[in-house]
Amino acid sequence: MTIIDTLEETYAALSANKVRSGLTMLGIIIGISSVIAMVSIGQGAQGTIQSSIQSIGSNLIMITPGAQRGQGVQVSAGRGSAKTLTQEDADAIIKSVTSVKAVAAEVSGRYQVTAKGTNTNTSIDGVTSTYPAVKNLEVDEGSFISEQNVKSAAKVAVLGPSVRDDLFGEGASGIIGQTIRIKSNEFKIIGITKSKGGTGFGNQDDMIFVPLTTAQKFLAGDSYVTTINVQAESPEVMTDIQSQITLLLLDRHKISDPTLADFSVLNQSDIVSAASSITQTFTILLASIAGISLIVGGIGIMNMMLTTVTERTREIGLRKAVGAKRHDINIQFLSEAVALTFTGGFIGILLGWGIAKIISYTGLLQTSISLYSVLLAFGVSAGIGIVFGYYPAKRASELSPIDALRYE
Repeated sequence: MTIIDTLEETYAALSANKVRSGLTMLGIIIGISSVIAMVSIGQGAQGTIQSSIQSIGSNLIMITPGAQRGQGVQVSAGRGSAKTLTQEDADAIIKSVTSVKAVAAEVSGRYQVTAKGTNTNTSIDGVTSTYPAVKNLEVDEGSFISEQNVKSAAKVAVLGPSVRDDLFGEGASGIIGQTIRIKSNEFKIIGITKSKGGTGFGNQDDMIFVPLTTAQKFLAGDSYVTTINVQAESPEVMTDIQSQITLLLLDRHKISDPTLADFSVLNQSDIVSAASSITQTFTILLASIAGISLIVGGIGIMNMMLTTVTERTREIGLRKAVGAKRHDINIQFLSEAVALTFTGGFIGILLGWGIAKIISYTGLLQTSISLYSVLLAFGVSAGIGIVFGYYPAKRASELSPIDALRYE
């Protein structure tokens, strides 16, 4: 039997009962489309998280304070909320640690902000002039905090675009020079930053930036900082810089046991790796759940093919009587099963791609369709056709011609 003959016989057999063939393919269609849609959602979430982390700065190492732990204390109290870091620590890092490109200390907190009868509760960040370079921040209007502003503890502020919209209206212009009130202190607006979009690691669009010394004096009421951001010259030296910073701060804080450190040093690449690991696990979980329907679809194909073998018993006997070999019968029924899964897989790929695009278009989630997921889904569908179609095909090929011809 030639390939053309096999294809013609396959088409004739499947089109003889279109409704049953369509319902059999439905399980494969749903399974494949579900796998592609779920994997695209997981990969889209991974890409969104990674871009969010990268948006806070490049080659970034973040140092945060943490409550010192002593003997008998099993829980670190309020890591990040303790007060153990100072501007002097930041100055020591830029002087003593090699391969550091820039250092920017900051002190942050949430406060109520009012302006012309409107108000909002937002994050106030006390920063230095190096902050924009370290955190990839750009100014859209006016200027950013200068070194002179920091030295003189000037009451000036740079607004994120979301804060501007909340206080002055959507896309308001001409607000440079106007004043806002924070904790009973008036601040003059000197700039507006460019929009970067919201992230789970601090939405810089929803922040107000003031000089570090101003925030310490008028808002926080002390000389401590909440974060020291260190920008490395390249990704390759980040681990070495992290080690140097740890040793330096342990020495400055007079701590001999590293397990009792009153600070944490976080490497941006470590954060990305951890987030990627979580989202990959999430993606595998989603794909596994969706993959269950593929198994159900495969069982449906086996059930249909077994029914088909029973219905076509006399046909099988007649073919063997006129010279068809066991191999020919096996190939015939196996090709029908594979044709069902291939057709269903192709339709499922289109449906899954469409679902992913619709989800992205509606803005509910960002999805990312990869060639790998499409090839994987298609390969799985082909494998299901072969695995679940083999037994019915083998059973058909092993029928005795005489018994098959006598079958009623």
